[in-house]
Amino acid sequence: MKIAIAADKKELDAQISEVGGRAAFYLIFENKELKKEIKNPFRIGGGGVGFSVAAMLADEKVDLVISGHFGDNMIGALEEKNIKYQVVTGKTVAEVLKDIGK
Repeated sequence: MKIAIAADKKELDAQISEVGGRAAFYLIFENKELKKEIKNPFRIGGGGVGFSVAAMLADEKVDLVISGHFGDNMIGALEEKNIKYQVVTGKTVAEVLKDIGK
């Protein structure tokens, strides 16, 4: 399973981002191994961010996205692309990875 985690920075001790579409980074994991770090190009700008981020993550073939919050537009776009999403708050990327599969 390929998982994208919205994070405030690109380290494993980063906090889960409280904003899905405007997260600073998306860390892509496969089998709990970091495969790619994406600096979110849609973090700053106008509307439609959720749609753009969902398309970017679909291009990465992500199965699940984890963030502290998802807007309605991003939820709709993720569902349209058959990408699951999960809200997690108050944890670091490393803590979330440890919890996956429990």
